[in-house]
Amino acid sequence: MRNNLHVFLGATVADAAARPLHWVYNQKKLQKYIKGKKHFTFLKRNKSPFYNIKTGKVSGYNEIGQVMFKTLLENDRNIEERFKKNITKSFGPGSIYWKNLNLRAKYRKVKDWRGIIKGPWIHQNIIETVKNIKIKKKLTGGDKVNESDGYCAALPYFLYGYDFNELKKIISIVTVSKISLKYALVKFHLIDLALKGAKNPINEFTKKFKKNSYFKSVVEDMKKVKRLKSSPHPKVVKKLGMACSYPGTFNSSIHSIINSTNYKDAILKTIKAGGCNCSRVNFIGAYFAALKGVNTIPKSWIKKTAPARKILDQK
Repeated sequence: MRNNLHVFLGATVADAAARPLHWVYNQKKLQKYIKGKKHFTFLKRNKSPFYNIKTGKVSGYNEIGQVMFKTLLENDRNIEERFKKNITKSFGPGSIYWKNLNLRAKYRKVKDWRGIIKGPWIHQNIIETVKNIKIKKKLTGGDKVNESDGYCAALPYFLYGYDFNELKKIISIVTVSKISLKYALVKFHLIDLALKGAKNPINEFTKKFKKNSYFKSVVEDMKKVKRLKSSPHPKVVKKLGMACSYPGTFNSSIHSIINSTNYKDAILKTIKAGGCNCSRVNFIGAYFAALKGVNTIPKSWIKKTAPARKILDQK
């Protein structure tokens, strides 16, 4: 596919596959939901305790990448400014995301409310970004959380051939967290190594950057994760962090990757572990698509993924 967009397809399909079980943190409940099911991807009945969207659609993580993809398809001029405008249009006032944010604020006033929002869930980074764009703040990205929105936003941009220095600008549109920036760049280095033919990008990365002061903590964590390879994946995810934040979401992703032989195996393993599966599979799906090619993505999954057609059309 043009511009290595099969990598973005890998992330998108994985997100849609995991989405109905997004943010199920109780692993015992999760096992009940999938028990006896031969197929537990693309569940028809939503099991996310926070929000409910139609099966086949993607979470807010992948959606910010779809907004960048749309921006790139328009043309290659003034990408940063047009991306900001498209973020406001897709997530800001007047959008279903913003409507649901207001609904959540209303529901918080109800004591012990445990309802499920009908429609998509807007992430903290995107809330801050929309507000910062409105007041014309120079640095528009959110600074309250260390999550994967920056990586997801920049993935299509990266695949169009932009260099790592330019990537930082795009990531910073949705997050100014130094931790998020660092881990996003690590993910892009690993995907880049995979696209360039490295047989084991994780080993290549740790060798290449073992003396790099910026990535030192990441390399050390990756070594620790390798030492946990033989431990059951759900147990490791619970230990490293089931939530959306770095470094947990990255380290849990690495554990899934080193214990999987292909795309499908890694995505199923990640879904079974629970928690913020979508933040993890957006990287894992992209990684295996880069490593193994477009044919590693199950065709039946592609057909069930709502945004897949638009990506496939870019041949």
